Amino acid sequence: MSRTVRGARGGAVRYYHLPAFAGPAALRLDHRETPAPAAREVLVRMRAWSLNYRDLLIADGRYGRGMKADVVPLSDGAGEVVAVGSEVTRWKPGDRVMSVFMPRWVSGPATDAKVAAALGGTVDGVLAEYVTFDQQALVATPPHLDHPEAATLPCAAVTAWHALVVHGGLAAGQTVLTLGSGGVSVFALQFAVLAGAQAVVTSGSDAKLERLLAMGAVAGVNRSSTPQWGAHVRELTGGGVDHVVEVGGAGTLPQSVRAVRTGGRISVIGVLSRGDGLDPVPLLRKAVTVQGMQVGSRETSEAMARAVAAHRLRPAVDRAFPFSEARAAYEHLASGGHFGKVVLVAD
Repeated sequence: MSRTVRGARGGAVRYYHLPAFAGPAALRLDHRETPAPAAREVLVRMRAWSLNYRDLLIADGRYGRGMKADVVPLSDGAGEVVAVGSEVTRWKPGDRVMSVFMPRWVSGPATDAKVAAALGGTVDGVLAEYVTFDQQALVATPPHLDHPEAATLPCAAVTAWHALVVHGGLAAGQTVLTLGSGGVSVFALQFAVLAGAQAVVTSGSDAKLERLLAMGAVAGVNRSSTPQWGAHVRELTGGGVDHVVEVGGAGTLPQSVRAVRTGGRISVIGVLSRGDGLDPVPLLRKAVTVQGMQVGSRETSEAMARAVAAHRLRPAVDRAFPFSEARAAYEHLASGGHFGKVVLVAD
């Protein structure tokens, strides 16, 4: 039989949901009974959560079709197992765990079936005090990280690792270009440094560039004062970078094409900016590989977590908000003033 654990409020525990896709103001804090794990599920007491730009798009109704009505938001969270179902073999009470962005994608390449369920979008997410997970849909937290740090990993860190290491074959001595100081870009910088690669960074803020350089970037370009930053990066690197971690979308992709070397790779991850259509001729002339990136499988998450643990890497946490102030955390992320990840912590 599955074992049920009651919450701190006598069974009534808090969770957030989105009754309407009308922005962060639509977030509702409510109460429900502590969920009971089924035979192959575990119950996790969530201790921390982190936000991604995707969460803003979902809240605003701009992420696309197929979003679950009245969804529980957020894909990223960390906590400890407090109960397990009768058939669970992977976990035990007390284990520290992190969520997996796409709970059906355990290993291998992406397929329609594997990516159909994504937490906080097409299925309920993790912005609740207690959440049940299939036993296959969790990853062990690196031992040196606290819960807020671990909560930053499931989407942004896995995406950066998937782009650079799994698909990009990142190696020492190569060059990587990252855009801005959001979660994916900062993790990409950190992974490039761990691999012995040289990272060039861009930002619209000199203060943020200084922080990125202090984290190991070899050069920084202010995209506000250097609007043709693609050509500048190409000149800085003597012919262009090997990898671009492209989070801007249509508004930055033409400059990324200018910045990449002939035969290089652009991993398209984000849609932060708008722009006109991309001329394919430079791609053809430079034989550039442009690949759209999914976040990654549980197997990829586990490999990333092992690397984070081995190198004792610490994520860049911008600011932590209490669980009860989720709307303020959304608004802070939307302001664009953050560096790294915005997190929530249990209160």
